[in-house]
Amino acid sequence: MADPIPGERGTDERILDRARDVLRIESASVADLERRLGDDFVAAVRLIFDLTGRLVVTGIGKSGVVARKLASTFSSTGTPAVFLHASEGIHGDVGMLVAGDGLLMISKSGESDEISGLMPTIRRLGLPIIVMTSGRSSYLARQADIVLDVSVEVEACPLDLAPTASSTASLAMGDALAMALSDLREFTAEDFARLHPGGELGRRLTWLVRDVMVSGEGSVPRLVPDDRLDVATHAIAHQRGTVPVVDPEGRIVGILTAGDLTRFAAAHADFLTRRVDEAMNGSPHTISPDAMATEAAASLRHHGIMALPVISADGRVVGIVHLHDLLRAGVA
Repeated sequence: MADPIPGERGTDERILDRARDVLRIESASVADLERRLGDDFVAAVRLIFDLTGRLVVTGIGKSGVVARKLASTFSSTGTPAVFLHASEGIHGDVGMLVAGDGLLMISKSGESDEISGLMPTIRRLGLPIIVMTSGRSSYLARQADIVLDVSVEVEACPLDLAPTASSTASLAMGDALAMALSDLREFTAEDFARLHPGGELGRRLTWLVRDVMVSGEGSVPRLVPDDRLDVATHAIAHQRGTVPVVDPEGRIVGILTAGDLTRFAAAHADFLTRRVDEAMNGSPHTISPDAMATEAAASLRHHGIMALPVISADGRVVGIVHLHDLLRAGVA
């Protein structure tokens, strides 16, 4: 049983002391797992790595909740995995198991009736079994090919009843398996992004400039070098402050921004009658439509600008990408 916490119940300090006690116990329980890592852990990693099917992760109660989370973690880091609810398994869902699969069973006691009930089918199929348990001499441990010891000295529950430190230890050991496998598979951030296309990381690592740029006929105003600046002011106002300057073939020769126009106007009272090529930047920063959107964001930050003309391989302007577009897309 956890050490008693002194002080009157309901006081702020008693609340904080209980929380500190839980964190101390659970931290110590996870830290204690490190000394147990050895041949069994390596064997478990290699067994899962060599599966031709899926890793089926199962448990019941709190262990089932941990198993469901770990199945998701394995799947999202390169190890195909599914969760099998043990009680549903003994009522038909065990039919999901096929040759080539492997089992990761999580049970604090190692005596769970529901998980034990899966054994006849598992044995008939000849599937390898890894058991994560506190009961090294339990029924499940005796049936396993590999046993990972996740026992804890004491639960963080003051009654030493509710799975707390033990479920945290199981979760941590499962994460250790998943990360070791991810490293063994040489799983990259790009691989992770492909499995998370809807998330922020997916957008950051998979979206191209063409996915976020403004393009299309009439959507990207262009100026030519001999346009007057009174014409340019209207284009700048409608293009959020940045307009490409192109030659007759549509190839970029410069860029005119609101800042360029303001600085030129400060030096030339007659600026509205002057030509665009007198005020433009003749060495603009540009980007390809096939570049990563994150590259565009980095370029904008590095150069302290708000937009980049998007240029085809032959130098023609095909669009423009603004910082606002990148922020809205979640890649900047």
